[in-house]
Amino acid sequence: MESIFTYGAPGLKFGEGAVDELGPDLRRMGARRVLVVTDAGVAATGLPERVAAGLRSCGIEAGVFDGVHVEPTDESLVLAGQAAASSGPWDAFVAVGGGSAIDTAKAMNLLVSCPGELMDYVNAPVGGGRTPEGPLRPLVAVPTTTGTGSESTTVCVLDVLSMKVKTGISHAALRPALAVVDPDVMMSQPPEVTASAGMDILCHALESYTAKPFTGFERKEADRRVPYCGSNPLADVFAEKAMALLGPAFRTAVHDGGNRRARYDMALAATFAGLGFGNAGVHIPHSNGYPIAGRVRDFRPSGYPQDEPMVPHGMSVCLTAPEAFRFTYSTDPGRHERAAALLDPSNTDGADGAERLPAVLASLMRDIGIPNGIAGVGYGEADVPALVEGAMAQQRLLAIAPRPVAAEDLDGIFRRSLANW
Repeated sequence: MESIFTYGAPGLKFGEGAVDELGPDLRRMGARRVLVVTDAGVAATGLPERVAAGLRSCGIEAGVFDGVHVEPTDESLVLAGQAAASSGPWDAFVAVGGGSAIDTAKAMNLLVSCPGELMDYVNAPVGGGRTPEGPLRPLVAVPTTTGTGSESTTVCVLDVLSMKVKTGISHAALRPALAVVDPDVMMSQPPEVTASAGMDILCHALESYTAKPFTGFERKEADRRVPYCGSNPLADVFAEKAMALLGPAFRTAVHDGGNRRARYDMALAATFAGLGFGNAGVHIPHSNGYPIAGRVRDFRPSGYPQDEPMVPHGMSVCLTAPEAFRFTYSTDPGRHERAAALLDPSNTDGADGAERLPAVLASLMRDIGIPNGIAGVGYGEADVPALVEGAMAQQRLLAIAPRPVAAEDLDGIFRRSLANW
C-alpha cells in the first residue's frame, strides 16, 4: 500500500489590495506580453481593465480577452484557444473571474503551449487523457468569487456538449503559478452566486476530509502519482480550517453581502479548501454534480446570466451531498461528526450519528436559498438512470471515495436526493 503523499500548491498572495500588485509579480516571472482572461460580466465591472492598466504601468504589454463562457464547454474552450493563438504570442496569462475564467485560461495556456486538440487532453474515458508535453506559460489566477478553488488546482472543468457530460482536464502543469486572492474584489458578488460558490467551498473541504486515506491506495511509481492522492495530514489541516471559517461566516455573507468580515472569512475559507482538496481530491458529490450540470434542460438560476439554462457548479455539487455523506458515514464516523461540529458547534438541529452532518448541510442549504434537491433544478425519477451513467463516468473522482461506489449506490443517492427536506 502507499506510504507517500504528495503536496503541491501555487504561490499565494492574499489580502485587500493584492490585485493591484500584479505588475511586479509578472515582471519577476519574465513576462513582457500578458493576456488578461475574463468574462463579459466581470469585464463590465472594470476590474480586468484595471488589472491590464496596472500591468501596462509596469511596462508590460497587456491585452484583454472577455469571451469566457460561464460554465465552459468544449466549444467555448476551443474558441478561446484559437483567440489566444491568433492574438499571441503571450508570455503569461492572468485569469480574472470565477472558476469559468480560471479554467478557460488554463485551457488557453495548454492549447497554445502544447500540440494537439482539446479533446486529446480531456480525462479518459471521455477524452484521450494525453499528458501535456513541456512547460506551460505562467498563469496568475485572480478569483472574483469565493468558492471554485480553481486558483489552487490542477483541474480544468468543462461540459462536453455532444455527450451531455461535464468532465475535466487534470495535470500538474495546469496549476497556476500564483493565486492572488483579494477579498475586496468579491464584495459585489450577488447573494445567489455567494450561496452556490460557497457550497462548492464546503463540498471541497468535506470531500477532501472524508476521502479515502492516501494509505488506502496501491503504491505507485514516483512518476505515476496523481495530484489527487486522498486524505492526508496536510490537506486535513486546510479542510478543518475552511470548515471552521465557514460555520459562522457563510449565512452572513449570503444575507449581508456588505459584511466585510464575512466576505474576508469566506475568501480565506475558499483558499484553505482549495489548498486541501487540490491535493486530497473530491469524490461522490462532485461526481454526481457533473451530470446534474451537464444534462440541465430548463433551469435558470437567479443571479446568473439568463441567456441559457444552467445549474451552477457549486449548486450541482451540493444537491446530493447530504445523501452522499450518509453513504460514507460508516467509513469514519468520528471524522463526519467532527466536520458537523466544525460547521455547527452548537448542534442547532439536534441530530446525531449518521444524521448530524446531513442535517447541518440541509439546514444551511435551505437557509441560503439552494433548491430543494435535484427535483428543484428540473430532474425527476425518470432522469435518475442517465444521471447515474454520467456520474459513473467520473471514475477519477469516485476512486477517491472512502468506500467502493457501484451504480446501484449512486441510484439510491440520486433518488433520495430528489428532495433534501
